[in-house]
Amino acid sequence: MHEEPIDPFNGDPADPAAGLHDPGDDAELDPLTDVERQDVLEDLADLEIYQALLAPIGVRGLVIECEDCREPHYFDWDLLRGNLRHLLSSGRPRVHEPAYDPDPDHYVTWDYARGYADGVHDTLTEGTDEGAGSAG
Repeated sequence: MHEEPIDPFNGDPADPAAGLHDPGDDAELDPLTDVERQDVLEDLADLEIYQALLAPIGVRGLVIECEDCREPHYFDWDLLRGNLRHLLSSGRPRVHEPAYDPDPDHYVTWDYARGYADGVHDTLTEGTDEGAGSAG
């Protein structure tokens, strides 16, 4: 199973984009620093938790405010996971396009997802703390 969408024109001599050249492809990129790599790994771990908690209530993914175009970008869980894995392996983010006609009601921000997960954690922890305190 592929982690990212397959290029339907891969290896096709009639590829309509074959003549295009991205000068950014020639640029040498510094690999991710250890800190950056750890941040991406933590994002991947967080993403698993957010999806486990939020997907069952109808959340399809996360919305991220794009710094380049100043528009919200909607990412389904699998697409965001693939983008983070690509960043780990290549050291560069993928070129992105806004999703086609997403329903904003089905996406939340990283901050919302983090707060939701923290709230669930705190609720579960409160239940165990009270039980431990009353046993003595």
